[in-house]
Amino acid sequence: MNDKELRQNVIDELEFEPSIDSANIGVAAENGVVTLSGHVASYIQKVDAERAVWRVKGVKAIAQELDVRLPWDKKVNDDEIAKRALDILAWSTLVPSESIKVLVRDGWVTLSGRVNWNYQRDAAAREIRKLTGVLGLVNNITLEPAAQKVDIRQRVMDALKRHAEVEAARIGVDVDSAGGVKLSGLVDGWEERRAVERAVWSAPGVHSIEDNIRIN
Repeated sequence: MNDKELRQNVIDELEFEPSIDSANIGVAAENGVVTLSGHVASYIQKVDAERAVWRVKGVKAIAQELDVRLPWDKKVNDDEIAKRALDILAWSTLVPSESIKVLVRDGWVTLSGRVNWNYQRDAAAREIRKLTGVLGLVNNITLEPAAQKVDIRQRVMDALKRHAEVEAARIGVDVDSAGGVKLSGLVDGWEERRAVERAVWSAPGVHSIEDNIRIN
């Protein structure tokens, strides 16, 4: 696929995605690297646009240069965003809200604290993205190490083997003493790479992932 075809496929996917108003999104493509420019009306649209681009075959990397420009009637003060953030985290059944701190500055939300599982960290970020007025999100929530190095690697390998979308034999796994997992190897597309990450995060004791997997 040449750059012109890739660019058009990305444009078509953005227009097809109902959660995105793509009228003000610019797309460029060069050697599998897609650059998104322009602006959208909410942070969740920015996230959805990136996800839509990754679905397109041939995309190897994304340069995300989209701005969030809120309509005047959707602008919200930082203190109001902070209150809404605390409320929505408290209402979530997946998030241990007592372990999470929220900082809001100029519409950007920073989450910090410690949780036991990656799904709790991801759930906190998902809840914040829904809020009106949020321009961006920094997720600094960390994970509590819960297993020994040998146990983590074995659990990661077992998780990869169980995952239908992953060819485990092509994935290299190295684990450090703090529960950090370094991945290497080759996959056929971005969805398989994401599947590998999901499988690794499902293993108890994983604290962080350095993903060096290449897309074929």
